[in-house]
Amino acid sequence: MIRSKQQRRLELFAYAVMIIVAVMILYPFLLLFMSSLTDEVTLSLNGYSVIPKKFSLKAYVYIWDARDTIFRAYAVTICVTIVGTLLNVLISALAAYPLSLQRLPGKSVLSFIFLFTMLFNGGMVSTYMTYTTIFHIKNTYLALLVPGLLFSPVNCIIIRTYFRTSVPEELYDAAKIDGASEWKTFFHVALPMSVPIFVTIGIFAGLAYWNDWFNGMLYVTDRTKFSIQQVLNIMVSNIQYLSQFAGTGRFVYGDVPSVSVRMAIAFVAFLPILCLYPFLQKYFRSGIALGAVKG
Repeated sequence: MIRSKQQRRLELFAYAVMIIVAVMILYPFLLLFMSSLTDEVTLSLNGYSVIPKKFSLKAYVYIWDARDTIFRAYAVTICVTIVGTLLNVLISALAAYPLSLQRLPGKSVLSFIFLFTMLFNGGMVSTYMTYTTIFHIKNTYLALLVPGLLFSPVNCIIIRTYFRTSVPEELYDAAKIDGASEWKTFFHVALPMSVPIFVTIGIFAGLAYWNDWFNGMLYVTDRTKFSIQQVLNIMVSNIQYLSQFAGTGRFVYGDVPSVSVRMAIAFVAFLPILCLYPFLQKYFRSGIALGAVKG
């Protein structure tokens, strides 16, 4: 196929725009990483730079000194993220599948209940009292899992729309003719044909679990059960405290790499997700595209 000059120019223009957008997206990550490798004094005097005038690994040495705590927190976060994401997607799918069926009795009432929970909730105090006095999840791993396990109504509605628009109704009818129950129809027809939307919702749920530190702050005081975000947040607070009082005579701490450590902590926090995302990008793109076209 012979392309015209106008088509080639449009392609070159599109490539140029995409390159500029990619650079704009990657530049903050590169600046963050290089700032974590910059000497603290140089960073204070010259500011952030992609090419530091003086390299230093003090920030990562500071983090490495707490490697036992960090590795344990990584293990806790990875396990909670995997289990929580799978259960979150499964619960959302189980709630979305009946709502996608035309013949479900009381569907309008259930849809209203889901919509109502998107607008109103019980509040922080009642939620805390419920989880600590009724479910007794304080200082347990369930404290990191259960608050985010209750499915999001938004995710449920997205999956419901996907079931309704992307899975042909004729397949459900064929499964019923073959004698399949609703459970078999769900697991053998709906689930296999909805992998893109499940991966998309799974990424949202997984990021929420991975970045969650608030539930840990509320419900977990046992250091052996801290998540990585909670540990890193505590390290940032300690660094701020040490930086504030270093050199005031209250205590002697030496050179406190406050800014570079914050950059290193941020880099350590999102690095696993950054490495995992390329493997899920195909499904994520498919789910977003199908939702945009048919939703």
